[in-house]
Amino acid sequence: MLKTLSVASDVIEVLTARDGATITELADQLDLSKSSAYRYLKTLKELGYVTCTDGCYELSYQFLLLGEYTRNTSELYQVGKSKVDDLAAELGHYAHLVTEADSYGVNLHQATGEEATDYDYQAAKLQQRDPLHVTAAGKAILAHMSSERIEAIVESSTFEQRTKNTITDRERLYNELEAVRQQGFAHNDEEEIKGFRAIGAPIRDHEDRVLGSVSVSAPTSYLSGDAFTDDVPDLVMETANVIEVDFNMTQKQNSITGIS
Repeated sequence: MLKTLSVASDVIEVLTARDGATITELADQLDLSKSSAYRYLKTLKELGYVTCTDGCYELSYQFLLLGEYTRNTSELYQVGKSKVDDLAAELGHYAHLVTEADSYGVNLHQATGEEATDYDYQAAKLQQRDPLHVTAAGKAILAHMSSERIEAIVESSTFEQRTKNTITDRERLYNELEAVRQQGFAHNDEEEIKGFRAIGAPIRDHEDRVLGSVSVSAPTSYLSGDAFTDDVPDLVMETANVIEVDFNMTQKQNSITGIS
């Protein structure tokens, strides 16, 4: 990667993490001279990616436009959004449409049911990526990748621990991924947030390649007993299957009509 592009990317990451920064703050964090930090910020501002108010530089809405474009042109999002909305409405809790990017889980869409508590953490999930081993959605995706890809991701993982229940052992993760493949869905048993559980199921194309996953998350008071082991998993798998069918039918129709 060109050094200038790499540093510009670092600048954007710092502005994101700090929710804005001054020239001095940016220079200190990236070990740049103030003049270099200023040049990068000035260029990004001229290109419309950064704004400056009272000496504080922040990301502009240009990133929102790019993000919306990226999401809205995703065929998985186009096909899956309404089904995830329906699932959240039926269960009354959070439902997610997730895909994988650079070995992390990324939320394409999140729907909130009427009984779901408005947690700041859930709102923030749309702005962050999650290690695949931490979430039900991530494990559902990881379990259905090729063995080579699974091994590469697992071997490079730092096994970030979110709670005492988070999987931090390779052998345990491999065993759980095998269970996911056998039963068709993944559990998150307070592995991401204490007191919160989730169920995730994979979405695959006609060649059995994993495209993403659907998940439902709720407090342990709701996801317990049969709801955690049978009822909700059945609904999540059913939703994933409907998305698969619609996605594959759309792909088939596009191939017939010549739409790429």
